Amino acid sequence: MTTADVAAVDPAGTEVLGAAPVPPVIDLRALTRSFPGDPPVVALRPTDLVLQEGDYLSIVGPSGSGKSTLLNLLGLLDRPTGGEYFLDGEPSHTVNERRRTALRAGRIGFVFQAFHLLPHRTVLENVMLATIYAGVPRAERYGRAVAALERVHLEHRLTFRPTTLSGGERQRVAVARAVVTNPRLLLADEPTGNLDSTTSGEVLDLFDELHADGLTLAVITHDDDVAARAQRSVRITDGLLEVLR
Repeated sequence: MTTADVAAVDPAGTEVLGAAPVPPVIDLRALTRSFPGDPPVVALRPTDLVLQEGDYLSIVGPSGSGKSTLLNLLGLLDRPTGGEYFLDGEPSHTVNERRRTALRAGRIGFVFQAFHLLPHRTVLENVMLATIYAGVPRAERYGRAVAALERVHLEHRLTFRPTTLSGGERQRVAVARAVVTNPRLLLADEPTGNLDSTTSGEVLDLFDELHADGLTLAVITHDDDVAARAQRSVRITDGLLEVLR
C-alpha cells in the first residue's frame, strides 16, 4: 500500500481515499423544517450535521423537542423547508419522489419502538418483505433474509410468528429486517422504549456489533443510558441542535 492509498480527511471534512473523495453518509447544511400557522411552527432550526461512514450517533431530547421531525427528514419521510441534505453525496432535497423512495428503500434501514411486524407472517417472511420493497432479485431474497436473522442471532426462529416471541426477539427481527438490504444508514427511533432494562441491553449490544461491522447508526432517544452507548451525541431542544460530544 502506498501513501496515496491511505485514507485522509480534507479541510471540508470529507474522507478521501487516494484521489477519490468519499462523501459523508449524512451531510445536513442549514436544514430547516417549519409547518404552516400564524405564526409558522418552527420544528427544526437551521441544522448542520455530518455523519461519516461507520459513525454511531445518538440524538437525545425530550418529547416535542424536534426529534421526530429530524428522524422524518433523515429517513426521507418528509422534505425540509430549507437547507440541503446530501445522502451519500446525493442531494436528496432536490430529487423527485420516485428517486427519494428508491434511496429510502435501498440505503436506509428503520427500527421503531413498536416493531411493526406483521403478526400473521413468519419471522423469515417479515424479513423477506423488506427485500421485495428494496428490489432485491428474487433468487437472493431467501438467502439474504436468513443471513440477516443469523446476524441478529435468531436463526432458530425462522418459522415462528412474531406473537410467539419475546419483546427483545421481536425487536431483533425488526433489526434484521432493517439490515437485510445492506443499508448505508440505520435509523432507530426509541428502539428500547418497549423493553425492560435487561432486554434493552441485549438490543444495544446488537447495535454495538453492527457498529463494529462498519454500519452507520443514528439512534433517536430520550434515555441518557441509551445515548451513552453511541460514540457521538447531540441534543435537540425546541428544534435547535447542540453537539454534546
